[in-house]
Amino acid sequence: MIGLPDVEAARERIGAWVRRTPVLPFSQLKDPPATDTRITLKLECLQVTGSFKARGAMNRLLGGEGGVPAAGIVTASGGNHGLAVARTAHVAGVPAKIFVPENVSPEKVTKMRGWNADVEIVGKVWDVSNRAAHAYAEKTGAAYFHPFADPLVVAGQGTLGLEILDDLPDMDAILVAIGGGGLIAGTATAIRAKRPEVRIIGIEPVGSPTLKASLDAGEVVTLPKVMTRVPTMACARTDERIFEAVRDYVDDIVLVSDEEMLDASRRLWFECGVAADLSGAASLAALPRLAPLLEGARHVCALVCGAGLEGASG
Repeated sequence: MIGLPDVEAARERIGAWVRRTPVLPFSQLKDPPATDTRITLKLECLQVTGSFKARGAMNRLLGGEGGVPAAGIVTASGGNHGLAVARTAHVAGVPAKIFVPENVSPEKVTKMRGWNADVEIVGKVWDVSNRAAHAYAEKTGAAYFHPFADPLVVAGQGTLGLEILDDLPDMDAILVAIGGGGLIAGTATAIRAKRPEVRIIGIEPVGSPTLKASLDAGEVVTLPKVMTRVPTMACARTDERIFEAVRDYVDDIVLVSDEEMLDASRRLWFECGVAADLSGAASLAALPRLAPLLEGARHVCALVCGAGLEGASG
């Protein structure tokens, strides 16, 4: 789908429009994890609009040909990509139309509207919202920005991998949440090209194992039902090119429950003062069951990919 040159070009293209987010040692804890492995958090929850999605949306804008039509930009999102598109449309000076599922975070809808986006709630899951977004694009001529099945978006997300390698040169494993798969596909492409020995482990919800089910089947499959309550990680089917990148570059995928992600989000708030949404807490939620996969690892990066108030309000 993409290669390292695409990610490096994206880094140059979007550098003035995104933040270089900090890293934080996961230490000084009330209840330290039962491991001697050093763990560092990459706080992408402090990115513009609160998630890594700002990288991909901005690269889609700046790397696309022909500019953005007057009808603006349309997308479907569980929350974070919609926020990124709303901000990107604001930068471009065009309207944004965001279709979201019923279980979207109300706080994220408020923030989208704060960026002057027109937000419409359609369907119980992202896939239904996405069909509405496509119909709107066909009707109005608005540019459709896919949250993961777009090479420019994936290359933008891959810039996070380059940044992590710069910040953590001795990292030997990374934990990455998976929704549709664009983040892990882009990040893994960059890391495999620069540091092929790093272990790359994805985390999916038990109720939406899109990539794991496809890898187990040896081909892309459509989940019969999406059961997770985490809208930013709910996706019934991935893209063929995303599947191929994950198959080629990702070592393992671990499943976690919604409750485990909520507990991890609460812990991040209590222990670190970090307000992470459930997808942002997925990497820490997976830690208790990762001992066999991380055997021998000395320095693990746990990516906190999205901001939210779930852990702070529970």
